[in-house]
Amino acid sequence: MEKKELQVRNMDAFEKSSALEDNRIMKNRHDTLAGQQKNLILSVILSLPLLWVMITHFAGTKIYVPSFLLNPWVQFVLATPVQFWIGRSFYVGAYQALRRGIANLDVLVVLSSTSAYVYSLVAMVKWTNHYHYMPGIYFETSALLITLVLIGKLLESLAKGQNSAAVKSLIRLRPHTATVMREGQPVQVAIQEVQVNDILIVQPKEQIPVDGTIVEGTSFVDESMLTGEHNLVSKQVGDRVFGATINGDTSFYLRADRIGGQTVLSRMIKVVEEAQQSKAPIQRVADSVASVFVPIVVVIAIITFGLWYMVFQAGDLAAALEAGISVLVIACPCALGLATPASIMVGSGRAAEVGVLFKGAEFLESTHEVDTIVLDKRGTITKGQPKLAEVALENHLDQISSGLNTETMLMWIGLVEQNSNHPIAVAIVRGIEERGINLVHNAITIEDIESYAGYGVRAVVDGHELVIGTRRLLSQYHIGFSAAEPKLAVLESTGRTAILVALDGTYVGSLMVSDDVKETTASAIARLKQMGIEVVLMTGDHRRTANSIAHEVGIVHVLAEVHPDEKAEAIRTLQTDGHQVAMVGDVSNNAAALAVADIGISIGPSLDVAMDAGDVTIMREDLNSIADAIQISNKTMNNMKLNLFLALVYNTIAIPIAAFGLLEPWIVGAAMALSSVSVVLNALRLQKSKWV
Repeated sequence: MEKKELQVRNMDAFEKSSALEDNRIMKNRHDTLAGQQKNLILSVILSLPLLWVMITHFAGTKIYVPSFLLNPWVQFVLATPVQFWIGRSFYVGAYQALRRGIANLDVLVVLSSTSAYVYSLVAMVKWTNHYHYMPGIYFETSALLITLVLIGKLLESLAKGQNSAAVKSLIRLRPHTATVMREGQPVQVAIQEVQVNDILIVQPKEQIPVDGTIVEGTSFVDESMLTGEHNLVSKQVGDRVFGATINGDTSFYLRADRIGGQTVLSRMIKVVEEAQQSKAPIQRVADSVASVFVPIVVVIAIITFGLWYMVFQAGDLAAALEAGISVLVIACPCALGLATPASIMVGSGRAAEVGVLFKGAEFLESTHEVDTIVLDKRGTITKGQPKLAEVALENHLDQISSGLNTETMLMWIGLVEQNSNHPIAVAIVRGIEERGINLVHNAITIEDIESYAGYGVRAVVDGHELVIGTRRLLSQYHIGFSAAEPKLAVLESTGRTAILVALDGTYVGSLMVSDDVKETTASAIARLKQMGIEVVLMTGDHRRTANSIAHEVGIVHVLAEVHPDEKAEAIRTLQTDGHQVAMVGDVSNNAAALAVADIGISIGPSLDVAMDAGDVTIMREDLNSIADAIQISNKTMNNMKLNLFLALVYNTIAIPIAAFGLLEPWIVGAAMALSSVSVVLNALRLQKSKWV
């Protein structure tokens, strides 16, 4: 009973710690929003009486107003807290900006509101000394301006909060508990108590707690939270599963491989947040425009003030001040500052929902510029699950060594290939074992194993030199195989990869390895070609094999027999020819090519490795995601450009109107706030966009 109560207390403690963790992640956003709401409420309470007084000044209005509100000192008491306490953040922001040698939104707000406040203060003091003097007091202008800017900022924050929906939904997916095997018994524990190499049991319909490897049982897993696809994926012993995905109808045991911040889900959250916080090159241009724009606006406001005071209404300080303040307010570049980050936040969040992760805003911006896609074969075009399809060893093995036959030869090959974790080596070993050949043989000696990345392996088995690999490897050892080329040509024309075998310097046959093409590959390539993108297949396979696969999926341009070390140079050649190149593949033998390409798109079953390797990560093994990524980039960029256009056109039209005195400052403030909201709402349209 005590043990059960302790577990319950542990669970309660975990629930609290889990809530604290989520709150910590969202803390800055929540605190900022709460502070904005509090300041706005107080500002509205203090500003409404001033607005009441201001409305009574309009011609034709017959609204009752208490006489005490007409007293300048009362208006001073109401406006001062708004100006210097509620509006203190604008002064701090303006000071920090000016210290860095730049002028921003805060500078304009401070200049315009302070001008109205100081003018009103001087007029009030003059009225105090001369009661017959009727002052032009604009305390309502300064207070309402700050209030309206605060309303605009709050609306922006609320709208931008929707942009973080993807991150919030990912955070909510985090599992809270796990069932761990302890001393042979299942024990439910808080997720933070799980350790690497713990054995966990996952029941039907349960959320998988951590990233791990199945050690017992089989099931189907819903990985839609990672990939955006609602398809169940078959999982068997040895397969990887990921935290927060949903188990199917049967239970299984898994070994915990990655926990906490190392899980794929945690890293997804980090990638999306970093992308949303980063700056795209076009955003830096907008920042530069804003930094130049503000000083220009200040000059225009000064000129406007001078023209009104000396020309339009000579000597009327109030009218001149009102026109100058209107220019300062209407020109606040907050819409310009929001134009690109709003689009980036929504675009990157929407991309994550469909299984596409951009590492940074610069990649979200530039992916749509790609005109050439280079595809690796294994695991990209094909399923990445090669299998031994055919054994074509010669019958005269006994002539090389007495008593040697095909079964013994396969045993030797399997024992040598067991030392490699290359997918083709693994497929050969599995295929040999499936043929009933036991690869546990202590009597056989294996010496001097030499591996050649991308080529094959050489070893000495029971005193015989065994070479297994590509044509290039056999040629390196001066082993002739020309007589076998006609037969190899027939086998390779079906898309199979030939692994040549030589014993004691004599070619003895080949192993044919096949890797099925993904069902969606041909349609995805057709879609890319319809988008005007050239698709290239690059592989280390023989040209006949490569051409066969390329023909099956609709690719014309083929780069075959390219060693992993040569792939980066092949990418550079395409770039030299003027192409904007994206390389697509897993990191196992494409790391250099992914790094050299203009955009490196990583794909593969190892999602944690994939997120480290590329500029863009495809979470599902479907090449349609490449087209999705390009379209997401394109729509996000178009959205950014429209936002910038709206912001700049707004200022271009509004400044002359304000300069001619056609708008009251408080109306100008409302229009400025609404312009910012319109930019954010335009960005939010990306959430409803269809990429296909």
